[in-house]
Amino acid sequence: MITVVGTGTGASPPAETLAGAELVVGGRRHLDAVRLPEGAERIVLGPLAPALDTIEEYVGKDRPVTVLASGDPGFFGIVRVLAERFGAQALDVRPGVSSVAAAFARVGLPWDDAVVVSAHGREPRTAVNVCRAHPKVAVLTGPGAGPAELGAALRHAFAGTPEAMSAPVAGARVLVVASALGSARENVEWVTPAEAAARDWGADVSVVLCLDEARTLSAVRTVAGGRAEPAGWALGEDEFAHRDSMITKFEVRALALARLGPRPGDLVWDIGAGSGSVAVECARLGAAAVAVEKAADGVERIAANARAHGVYVDVVCDMAPDALPGLPDPDAVFIGGGGAELPAIVTACAARARRTVVVAMAALDRVPAARAALTGAGFSCDGVLLQSSRLAPLPGEVTRLAATNPVFLLWGSRIPVPEEGSEEGVAQ
Repeated sequence: MITVVGTGTGASPPAETLAGAELVVGGRRHLDAVRLPEGAERIVLGPLAPALDTIEEYVGKDRPVTVLASGDPGFFGIVRVLAERFGAQALDVRPGVSSVAAAFARVGLPWDDAVVVSAHGREPRTAVNVCRAHPKVAVLTGPGAGPAELGAALRHAFAGTPEAMSAPVAGARVLVVASALGSARENVEWVTPAEAAARDWGADVSVVLCLDEARTLSAVRTVAGGRAEPAGWALGEDEFAHRDSMITKFEVRALALARLGPRPGDLVWDIGAGSGSVAVECARLGAAAVAVEKAADGVERIAANARAHGVYVDVVCDMAPDALPGLPDPDAVFIGGGGAELPAIVTACAARARRTVVVAMAALDRVPAARAALTGAGFSCDGVLLQSSRLAPLPGEVTRLAATNPVFLLWGSRIPVPEEGSEEGVAQ
C-alpha cells in the first residue's frame, strides 16, 4: 500500500512508481521534479508527524501512497519510520544509490571498510569522535553538523608532538565534501579540516568523507564496516613498550576497561598515560582516545604503542590538570597518575566527563580524597582493591604464585538528572 522510492543521487523516479498513487509525499525538490498522477494529493515533507497521520488515513482506506526520498531510503532513511508505524509488510521499497556509495564512487575508493555515521538531526560529537578514531568515515550531514562544524572539531584533533608523531599510523585527516550529488550543481571538493571550518557550505552538502589518506585502502574484507573488533583485550604488559614496569597491569586494565565501556563514537581520556596501554586498548575497541603524558619519552612511547597496534591515539605532552581545558569533553576518563595533584585532576575530570571516571591508585592514602572529589561532583562511587598472583615457574618444572602489587581501582558514574516534568522528577 505504501511505495517508497529512493530517487538516488539526483535521478528521477521511474514513472510506474507513481502510477495510481492517490497521495505523494516527499521533499519539495523531489515533488517538483515529477509529474503527479491526476487528482493525487501532494504533501511536502517537513515535520514527520502530520505526514504520517495523513498516510495512515489513506492506508486505512486502501488508497495507494507513494513516498519519495533521497538516495536509498532504507539507509538512514524514512523506511525505518514507516516500518515502525505501518509494519514492514506494508512497504514496497525501491532503493536508489545512496549518497555514501555515490561519494566514494566519485573519489574512486571502495567503502566496504568505511564507518558510516549520521549527524543529521543529531549532536555532531559522535560523528566527530568516529572521525577521530577511524581512517575512513562517511558522515551524513545536517544543519549545525556539516563540513564547517566537523572541520572545526577535527582541526586540532591530531595535535601530537612532531617528535612523537613522526611516523603515525593515522595522520591528519582530509575531508571530501560532496554537494548536490547527481545534479547539474554537483561538486566534490577535497579540503583540510581548517579549510572546511572557514567556509559557509550552504544547504547542498550530501555527505562528507573523512579520510586518512595513508590508510584509504585496507586489506580485502569479508565483513563490511570499520575495523574488526579485537579478538582479545586486556593485553599482557609485554604487548606494550614501557619503562621500568610503569604500566597498568592487565588485571587492573581489564576491570578499568569494563568500567570505562569504550565504544565507537566515544572519546576517552587517559591521564598520566605512561605507556598509553589504556588509551591504546580503548582505541582498539573503537573509541577515540586522548593520552595526556608529561614526559617527552613517554609521549614517544605512547605513539609507538599506538602504531604497533594499528590505532591512533592523540598524544598531548603536558601536565594535568593544566592540559585539560583545551581538550574536547570526554565520555569516560582513566586516571593512572597524578601524585599530589590527584584530587585536583579528579575534580577537573569529573566536571567534564559525560559518563564515567576511573582512577587507579597504588597509594591507599590517596583514595579518600579521590572518592570525595567524585562524590562531590555528583557521581555515584564504588571501588575495589585488586590483589592478584600470577603463575611463575620454579626449577624442577614446578610452579609458584607470584603476587603483584595491589592496586585500588575507584570508579564514579554520573548520576542521571531527571528531566523537568518527567514522572521521576515529579516524584522527587
